[in-house]
Amino acid sequence: MAELTEQQAVDFRKKCDDFLDTYAYKQGQGVPSYDDQKAFLAAAAGAGLAGVAYDAAYGGGGLSQAHDKIWREAQGNYTMMSGAFIISHGMCVPMVSEYGSEEIKKRYLPDAISGKTLFCQMFSEPGAGSDVASLQSRAVKDGDEWILNGQKVWTTTAQIADYGVVICRTDPDQPKHAGISMFIVDMKAPGMEIRPIHQIDGGSEFNEVFMTDVRVPADHLLGEYNNGWRMATAMLMYERVAIGTAGSGKINQPTYKLLLKAAQENGKVNDPVVRQQLMTIYSMETTKALVAQRTKAEQKAGKTPGPGGSLGKLFGSNIAWYMRECALEIAGPQTVAWEPDAENGSERQRIFLNSFQSSIAGGTDEIQRNIIGDRVLGLPREPGVDKGVPFNELKVGTQA
Repeated sequence: MAELTEQQAVDFRKKCDDFLDTYAYKQGQGVPSYDDQKAFLAAAAGAGLAGVAYDAAYGGGGLSQAHDKIWREAQGNYTMMSGAFIISHGMCVPMVSEYGSEEIKKRYLPDAISGKTLFCQMFSEPGAGSDVASLQSRAVKDGDEWILNGQKVWTTTAQIADYGVVICRTDPDQPKHAGISMFIVDMKAPGMEIRPIHQIDGGSEFNEVFMTDVRVPADHLLGEYNNGWRMATAMLMYERVAIGTAGSGKINQPTYKLLLKAAQENGKVNDPVVRQQLMTIYSMETTKALVAQRTKAEQKAGKTPGPGGSLGKLFGSNIAWYMRECALEIAGPQTVAWEPDAENGSERQRIFLNSFQSSIAGGTDEIQRNIIGDRVLGLPREPGVDKGVPFNELKVGTQA
């Protein structure tokens, strides 16, 4: 599609602003419920603003990346209206779009883009966290179906998801990175059991998922047989871009604003140490937003993002680490505790407690540094003692 003219850009921006004025929460208005998020996405789909750059044949807006950039910038002025869909839209939909068959794309993408259905991602296992390739969930071919058995953990939104993208071992005689395949699975299928994990902030966003003889149609293999590690790597790149560029429609400093408000309430806004901390957070968030915008600009339509996405993801974790130090300095015990009956009084505390996951979710800080060193800076790789060894001969995870 040709570049937007100045007038076309102005007209499309007005369309976005008018829509958001009608359907989106203003900043500071609170967090939209899951039902409100679904309603927002349904309305956006009706207006051609859901999946702006995806093909209209698959439920997208059929517009350009320039349109999508304007849409993201406009959303940056409002509360994030689809936070529960960050995995579904940021990771699963791009994978189905890029690697799914024509039939699969037509079947799943329109409902996923419009928020009618929600996808989750199932990679991590109790014995395979950072070393995802050590996974032991199995998929065995049985006629025109696959039978899945195994356990996944830390699966975000699994308890409300309709479908999942899962990787399983399909050939244990191959080296651990080679005998893996990726599938689309119905989260309500017989044999699927989901157990929410109680978290420190009182929520249950993460889940354990148990698969017992779960049957998946043969055509729900995503990508090629035994090529699941390449697929997983691609999806992890999408994940790190989604996490590292969340809310990157504009230059914004949400953590700074949160801490500034706390400093004002606690009478510490004029403390020189606190002011220095606030400006450090401001500078870090501004830099992260600029890096995120560059990452988005470099990501071409239909192409898997590169390892540079780890930069934003790691920097976001660094901001979270520093934010915790600053929050304790500014608010003390109020940083981690709140009255159970306090109305909207726990937002900052929940953000603080949830921030600990930032250095783990989507790949640990150590993994991100390895990726940046190896694939961005070109440094020598760490030695691998399992290269070329069949998986069933390795002692990994819970495998004896």
